[in-house]
Amino acid sequence: MLDYHLPRYLPSADELLDSDETPVDNELQELIPALLKSILLMLWEQRQDWLFAIDMGIYASPELPPIVPDAFLSLGVDRCYDEELRPSYVLWDEEIVPSFVLEVVSPRYREEYTTKLKVYEQMGVLYYAIYSSKRKRKPRLEIYRLVEGAYRLMETIPVWMPEIGLGIGSERGNYGGVTREWLYWYDEHGKRYATPNERIQQEVDRSTKLAAKLRELGIDPDE
Repeated sequence: MLDYHLPRYLPSADELLDSDETPVDNELQELIPALLKSILLMLWEQRQDWLFAIDMGIYASPELPPIVPDAFLSLGVDRCYDEELRPSYVLWDEEIVPSFVLEVVSPRYREEYTTKLKVYEQMGVLYYAIYSSKRKRKPRLEIYRLVEGAYRLMETIPVWMPEIGLGIGSERGNYGGVTREWLYWYDEHGKRYATPNERIQQEVDRSTKLAAKLRELGIDPDE
């Protein structure tokens, strides 16, 4: 946790701005985090100790503006602490630094590889992922792990994150009717977790095969 030297009175999340009010430059900045969150909502449906936030401000000091990653994941926090949900993520209230931060590079580069990297490093974010679909000569997805206070670029993708219990990587797929490279969660063996639509299709296929087998046995599956 950060070593704060803050005034006695600290504003709550409800009293702070909930974003930097900067519009996204690219639809991918919305869709990529949304896909990751949709998988987690299904995968961790029974858990209430995590938060995956999209375009939410993280406050490290009441005297400084928030930093607003495209998405971040915190573990060990209340999934929902009231019906209004969180307007922002206030470190002196939560007392837990996010374990994972994602930045999707927009057409207008915003220092994801420099200034923001240093901020997350100093904040103590364990894993920092940067995705840039425009890159040609370098990897589009880079994942850094905090090692002895400094970020170290991980060499293999997907990267297994044992402290989180998830892997993160990329591959081609379809989401929202768009076929392209997307980011996904993976298990410790490198197997990709299904998306909600894929899970639905798996259930449909399973039901269809079961019905066909029942008909082969002379059983009407509709009865």
